[in-house]
Amino acid sequence: MNNSQNTKQNFTQKTVAIIGAGAGGLMAADFLAEYNVNVEVYEQMPSAGRKILWAGKTGLNITHSEPMTEFVRRYTPKDWLTPFLYKYSNQWLIRWFDELGIQTYVGSSGRVFPVEMKASKFLRAWLLRLLKHNVNFFYRHSCIEIDKNTLRFLIKQNNQESIFMNKKFDAIILACGGVSYPQLGSNGIWQHWFDKKQISPLYASNVGITKTWSHYMKIYFGKPLKRVDFWLKTEAKNAKKKHGDIIISHYGMESGLIYYYNQKMRTQFNKNHKITIYLDLLPNKHINEIKKILCNQTKQSLNTKLCKTGLDDVKIAVLRECTSKNDWQDGDKMAKFIKELPIDFDGFRPIAEAISTGGGVKKDSLTHNLQLVSNPSIFCAGEMLDFDAPTGGYLLTACFATGRIAAEGVVKYLQLTKSAQKTTIL
Repeated sequence: MNNSQNTKQNFTQKTVAIIGAGAGGLMAADFLAEYNVNVEVYEQMPSAGRKILWAGKTGLNITHSEPMTEFVRRYTPKDWLTPFLYKYSNQWLIRWFDELGIQTYVGSSGRVFPVEMKASKFLRAWLLRLLKHNVNFFYRHSCIEIDKNTLRFLIKQNNQESIFMNKKFDAIILACGGVSYPQLGSNGIWQHWFDKKQISPLYASNVGITKTWSHYMKIYFGKPLKRVDFWLKTEAKNAKKKHGDIIISHYGMESGLIYYYNQKMRTQFNKNHKITIYLDLLPNKHINEIKKILCNQTKQSLNTKLCKTGLDDVKIAVLRECTSKNDWQDGDKMAKFIKELPIDFDGFRPIAEAISTGGGVKKDSLTHNLQLVSNPSIFCAGEMLDFDAPTGGYLLTACFATGRIAAEGVVKYLQLTKSAQKTTIL
């Protein structure tokens, strides 16, 4: 959808460039669409919102319904985004979706989804509204260089050689994303536009952990460890446990539980050069009940006894994989392992495979409205900011919120006025 050819530009108006047609960039455009300003969104891919569509393949988790006092604690660092998130909260976002004509519901885990689940309908409705409000989209336009408020683009043309274009803007919002899933458009080239002191190194967030399994585990790749308790040991006496499922993969493990603990795992890895997780394979059974079964002196195979405890084939396979053969006939030891099984991992999957990335433009490089201190004509939003968030709708909420905050900053910087001709957008 490119209406740039059909819209006559009013040269008396100021022009704002938004680099990136993801969640942050589109929300910035949504806010600016109410004002007397030309809004131009530049996207290097052939279409907008590709990561939104990818995230919504099995249901677009837009936010989480928990109280904001708990909601804001999910982010690292914990103070920077808090005022943005309170202003454009989970409840605000739900109302915004409703105003767009997209009904939502709260799932059993507290996560919020569109009723129709998939992201395509939502994205289509949003883009149509932006086009209606004269937001111009320029696809296959890769921003490759910034000089003050002048951008240099590499434009890919169908069946033609790429061409270059320089264009000056009154203000620029960078919403370029991180570097996860670069095939969706986030390649991290923007890092070269900043001084090294302005950005924190990017790292994989919400990503699987790696372990070399024996060949006996191959038949279990892709299968889940169901209903386990998961925790990391810390200096605190009572380590916090989370309940859920974990997927056994060819490279190690992955799941929402893994992603939830990614930050603490990274701290552990940086200190010890390994990650050790702990699993309770039968959280609903007391260890004495398990011991009674395993210490039974009847001539039953170990597998038979393990099955009688309630373990399924996947749990038995992981238990055998992660314990010494010398301990298999010791009922007491095996019962303890079932209730507290340590598993060592040697690292994380590559950043390109991560659901999201942490690191980015630092807080002290920006003002309170996300304006770049070193270049007041530039604002930053979305995943390229230096924060980390778990899965569960937190990342998307932060991208939406910071997109609007950056747009608010542009309005103040350019002293823009509301347009009487445009319908008010929530």
